[in-house]
Amino acid sequence: MFFVESLELEGLGNRSYVAGGRDRAVVVDPPRDIDRVIAMAARRGVRIAYVAETHVHNDYVSGGLELARVTGARYLVPAGAAVAFARTPVADGDRVALDEGLVLRALATPGHTPHHTSYVLEDDGRGALVFTGGSLLIGSVGRPDLVEPRLTERLARAQYASAHRLAAELDDDVRVLPTHGFGSFCSSSQTEGETTTIGAERRNNDVLTKDVDTFVAGLLAGLEDVPAYYAHMGPVNAAGPSPVDLTPPEPADAGQIAARLAAGEWVVDLRSRVAFAQGHVAGSFNFEGDGKLATYLAWLIPWGKPVTLLAETPEQIADAQRELARVGIDRPVAAATGTPGDWIEEGERPASFPRARFADLAAVRGRGEPMVVLDVRRDSERATGRVDGSVHIPIHELRGRLAEIPPGVVWVHCAGGTRAATAASLLDAAGRVVVAVDDTFDAAEEAGLALSRTDDGTTLRTE
Repeated sequence: MFFVESLELEGLGNRSYVAGGRDRAVVVDPPRDIDRVIAMAARRGVRIAYVAETHVHNDYVSGGLELARVTGARYLVPAGAAVAFARTPVADGDRVALDEGLVLRALATPGHTPHHTSYVLEDDGRGALVFTGGSLLIGSVGRPDLVEPRLTERLARAQYASAHRLAAELDDDVRVLPTHGFGSFCSSSQTEGETTTIGAERRNNDVLTKDVDTFVAGLLAGLEDVPAYYAHMGPVNAAGPSPVDLTPPEPADAGQIAARLAAGEWVVDLRSRVAFAQGHVAGSFNFEGDGKLATYLAWLIPWGKPVTLLAETPEQIADAQRELARVGIDRPVAAATGTPGDWIEEGERPASFPRARFADLAAVRGRGEPMVVLDVRRDSERATGRVDGSVHIPIHELRGRLAEIPPGVVWVHCAGGTRAATAASLLDAAGRVVVAVDDTFDAAEEAGLALSRTDDGTTLRTE
């Protein structure tokens, strides 16, 4: 008998796994904050005997090296990965015993990276599940363009071959447990569902239903921009990440917050977009703590820029600090809790801006009032429909393209409101008059706004 438990990193769209038998376990692709992994193993009453990496990760800082050090586990890393620390190199076909009859077998699956390796958990000689990392995902595969642009097509073809190898060597009922694909930008396309099997992927995944040339062409055509911070993750993981430090940041008072803003540092307000719009420290940026905080803050912030966190409670600060540490933003220089009244100096007033719905935008546009409609969604989202006459700047490019936005009141929208709120805070800090559209994009058509859609090269209009 064996067990397997998953540890979700919801903000990053990843999962780590703990699996084992009666006494010993393996941890696959652990997060940087290893305390949760250790607690999971302790609840099971098992010793972590192995830590296994499917690849050198490009989207988060691994806790594998530290977890192996703390627990005394053997650290399994693909032999082809160029790393600067001692580890147990793993080659195709290598096996390690977890328990009587329970074996972990390495299976080379290059594509997401050249050295990518999956791990099959065999129970009494039969494959029961496979940890596929960034290889075979739920309805998709890991993207092949994170290593070197000149290798992208070659890795895409390797990804195809690896998926077919998994399907050929494993039975239909073998569970597929990927690391990426639950909202991660390491996935080559959006995925749906929480669980899958080899048989389900054989029936539904393009990589297993299309010929190689058709699959590769579609894969390459669908790749979008990579979060900027990914450029820092691979080198950090290859060098060997330092232990995480989650001790509380230094407290900041109103004067210190003002001084940090004046010095050009980032002050990040973690409160809800509703609360931020109603009142905030002028010049601060809004990244909701319960959204994709790590992904978008790490994507937008100049790398290495000092950051101060603002939130209503110490628990919210601690949660954000933990999430940011996973992407290498290790130590906020300061933090403060409370309300905007606690964060501004005496005699000052909080800044604010209005929120609206698409119906409000339609009404204002119908009256002929001047406005700028700014769409901060990704290219693929905009291709499915856009407000006529809108300006398009994806949110991850906004900070460097503010000068391209025409003069006037800026009504900024995304697909659901979260990114629009962050964009509105960037514009507000830059001195623009802004309205944050806090609405789903489906409501734009319902409100009667003129939309354009591109479908096979044909532009359609709906009024």
